[in-house]
Amino acid sequence: MSLWRMFGGAPHGALRRPWLAALALVPTLALTACGAGDTPAATSANGMTRVNLSEAVHNLGYIDLYVAQHEGYFRQQGIALDLSAAGGDSQAFAAVLGGSAQFALGDATLSEISREKGGDGLVLAELVSRAQYFAVSKKISTPFTSPKQFAGLTFVTSPPPNTNHSVLTNSIKQAGLDPTKDVHITTVSPGTEIGPVLAGQADVAVAYEPNVDMAVQQDGAHVLYSWADAIGEFTNTGLQARESYVRANPEVTQKVVNALEMGAQHVYQHPDDAKAVARQEFPNLPPAVVDAAIQRQIDNHIPADSTPVSQQGWNTLMTLGRQLGNCSCNVPFGQIVDNSFAQKAQSSMTGQ
Repeated sequence: MSLWRMFGGAPHGALRRPWLAALALVPTLALTACGAGDTPAATSANGMTRVNLSEAVHNLGYIDLYVAQHEGYFRQQGIALDLSAAGGDSQAFAAVLGGSAQFALGDATLSEISREKGGDGLVLAELVSRAQYFAVSKKISTPFTSPKQFAGLTFVTSPPPNTNHSVLTNSIKQAGLDPTKDVHITTVSPGTEIGPVLAGQADVAVAYEPNVDMAVQQDGAHVLYSWADAIGEFTNTGLQARESYVRANPEVTQKVVNALEMGAQHVYQHPDDAKAVARQEFPNLPPAVVDAAIQRQIDNHIPADSTPVSQQGWNTLMTLGRQLGNCSCNVPFGQIVDNSFAQKAQSSMTGQ
């Protein structure tokens, strides 16, 4: 699913690549989508506009969205939001293509693939702006300053082509090391990467939240390296829609993006509120773990602090997409990303 994400349930970030198989369920990826993209938005009896938003999974990485909900920003914009978790990036995007949802939140590569296949997927905003993987160890406590220090160690990731495996091997290569000779990489099922490290069977896990802070809080593990810092800007998660819907409903689109912008700014201005919202959204996780996970996200600038899609972050996403063979990833930025709504929201909300 997304490229890199934090999870409250299923390991969304680790499952980034399995949506490729799921695309077989939508073989042409909406060359002729069954939903009517230009259908006007429905208005409820109380004058609120009903909007269905399909999130890939319900996960801690989407804290900007949940804060916008809890703070009432969608209601302030006149939006009655129906939020549902689709169970994956492809499923969320398929809901938009099929017309059961107007917007999807997930891996923006799917809009790129849609365009390449003649569809009209459009990316409107950025909600997760950094890679969410961390190097975690039980027996090593000194942070790594360079991937060159990975030499001779045993790392645990999900199997390729999952992106924690990809970011690890790419960083090893960039450090001038051979990932098949200089570092030992073992793979396990997504979401279980830290287990072998805690059991003393490996040195370092490439993991994501909440598993990272679960290991830190409950098992005394150490965080040694942040790929969020190493990679920098990265369009991890995007708000997507069909262009035909957006052109038919620009006011609704603007209101949805406005609410998300308000949520993004609120997370960074009031981090304690973000933690409180996360605890409510994920009551089955230990509160201390949730608080630590949200703080680590904020410290690493993982949630978007504003919604316009970064050109640099998009380029990084497309570079990885090409490396993994997911897409040609060559649609011009201005054709696949419409930043006009996010930029208007940013300019109108900044300082409020």
